[in-house]
Amino acid sequence: MCQIYRSAPYILAALLLAACGGGGGGVADAGGGSAPPRGTLLQSPPELLSTVTAPNLLLELNLAANLQLLALSGVPHCDILLYHIEYTTVGGANEATTASAALIVPTGLGAGCTGARPIVLYAHGTTTDRAFNMTNMQNAETLSLAALFASQGYIVVAPNYAGYDTSTLPYHPYLIADQESKDMIDALTAARTALPFASATLTKDSGQLFITGYSQGGYVAMATHRAMQAAGMKVTASAPMSGPYALAAFVDAVFYGEVNGAATVSSTLLLTAYQNAYGTIYANAADVFEPQYAAGIDSLLPSTTPRSALYAQGKLPENALFSLTPPDPAYTDITPPLTPTNLAEVFALGFGAGNLLQNSYRLSYLNDAQANPDGGFPTITTGIAAASPGLPWRRALQLNDLRNWVPTVPVLLCGGDVDPLVFWLNTQLMRGYWAAHAPASAPIVLDLESTPSAGDPYANLQKDFALAKALVAAAAVAQGATDGGALAVAEAYHATLVAPFCFAAAKSFFATL
Repeated sequence: MCQIYRSAPYILAALLLAACGGGGGGVADAGGGSAPPRGTLLQSPPELLSTVTAPNLLLELNLAANLQLLALSGVPHCDILLYHIEYTTVGGANEATTASAALIVPTGLGAGCTGARPIVLYAHGTTTDRAFNMTNMQNAETLSLAALFASQGYIVVAPNYAGYDTSTLPYHPYLIADQESKDMIDALTAARTALPFASATLTKDSGQLFITGYSQGGYVAMATHRAMQAAGMKVTASAPMSGPYALAAFVDAVFYGEVNGAATVSSTLLLTAYQNAYGTIYANAADVFEPQYAAGIDSLLPSTTPRSALYAQGKLPENALFSLTPPDPAYTDITPPLTPTNLAEVFALGFGAGNLLQNSYRLSYLNDAQANPDGGFPTITTGIAAASPGLPWRRALQLNDLRNWVPTVPVLLCGGDVDPLVFWLNTQLMRGYWAAHAPASAPIVLDLESTPSAGDPYANLQKDFALAKALVAAAAVAQGATDGGALAVAEAYHATLVAPFCFAAAKSFFATL
């Protein structure tokens, strides 16, 4: 969930595996045999794609488009080795498959560039690009990881996820907590196997593990922390950023009319992933999707076709998730809702002609949400997902909601409370759940919109974030915007305003540990 509307820019053996502390047993392959254990590295030595020197990275960061990142990261002092690794993992139905990842290793003569170094395990945001690869230094997330972490002495492991790059899985298990956490753990296992071959400069794993991710990756990072903690695997700390952690409440909010940006993409990825994994979401795609989109929707995303072309070809609507006709007169006031006013313009974009989802399906969803309400939306009661939803999709969302665990090591949650893409209610509900169930384990919560208090270690980030927002609004007004730049800020908010400041907050947080 890292893109908003069309304008959002962005970027071997079993003994060895056991020594790395991850992976898992073999799983059945498609032919009924036994696949290699999860987390098996599929090439040795790993593929070295490039060496980026600290001076060359500094030149890249000195480009006008990257100056803000340079200000947040500081001057690089380590060279980095960029590797592409492939490994075994599983799909959403626990079927054997493969996936790939970027392994970025610090090296060079700078202090803290070699020897025992901590690992950052990073989960990326939503993309529709089937060829997506975190080894691409033109990707904004990869460049941020290189600048903020690898060039500062952290080993970085960044999976591409099953269903992307060289993966053999024909779909992506989007926001399936069990699968995505396994994928992350398997990438980490393979990376630890690869590291001795990749580090002729004697860079080693110190044993410290930091987990982070943004947007979809924020959810994946939290799910991975939960899974590793449950398995007794060491995690030093985590910093999930702007993720849909309270997934069931979040999707309920969307069906109640609070349609987030890029909802046609995220809804398609989510519905079809759950159908592939569970097989129970719908008997026929036309039961959920409008007829003009139903044919081929199960295999549409991710795609090698750009999103703009999918829109132009009529394969997906750009914004209209729902019809402007209320599914029942009782839901007129939320078709679309007019409050909160600061997001009403975003919500309205989610309604219109050529909508993606059947009005009858929206009605079924809303009726089930009324009969089996979430404890966090629209009213906070229990704070957790509905215990026994009737609709198959709501049951799957409840299964994948993360309001059911408490961390035992430090956690930072970062985001912005007017995010139109991944609503702040996700962070609020996680904070509320942890406060109720383990007050002593309450996370640090950084709302970039909040006014910094005296002595706040993130005060400068909050002040600089406010300045960045003001500059985006001013630029839009200078180009003729009549809304004070509000829509321009909304379009840039999730991917290009919040993201770099949360990355910097995660870096500062990890440095204290």
